Amino acid sequence: MIEVRERVRFVETDMMGVVHHSNYLRWFEMGRVAYLRAAGVELLDLISNNYLFPITEVTCKYKTSARFDDEIIIRATMAEFTKAKMTFSYQVIRQADEVLLAVGKTTNVFTNLEGKITRLNQDYYDRIAALYEQEMKGRNQ
Repeated sequence: MIEVRERVRFVETDMMGVVHHSNYLRWFEMGRVAYLRAAGVELLDLISNNYLFPITEVTCKYKTSARFDDEIIIRATMAEFTKAKMTFSYQVIRQADEVLLAVGKTTNVFTNLEGKITRLNQDYYDRIAALYEQEMKGRNQ
């Protein structure tokens, strides 16, 4: 599991001082990017090697509201991984009281720059798979 720690910015809230729902999807993205970085895969490197990974499905269940200046923890875990797609699960937690704010899931497919579904080369696959397998072992203990 990868954790990203953030503080809710004023711009992320609505007139009620509550985080606008769309920001949770941005936070999920931060978790995904951090996960890939932890696996030794940089986004710009993927793009320069003709790989994109658009989202094909996203879900988010809101449990309770985050508010301006809350410190949050974004947890990202890989739920499924193949050479053609990856599925992540997320939790957003308020750090102060460890209240679960939202849970979600995204599915991404790998495409080339023209949008045609493709498979990761062995090098990228091995780097991400190593972190995924390490994570799976930790869950099974």
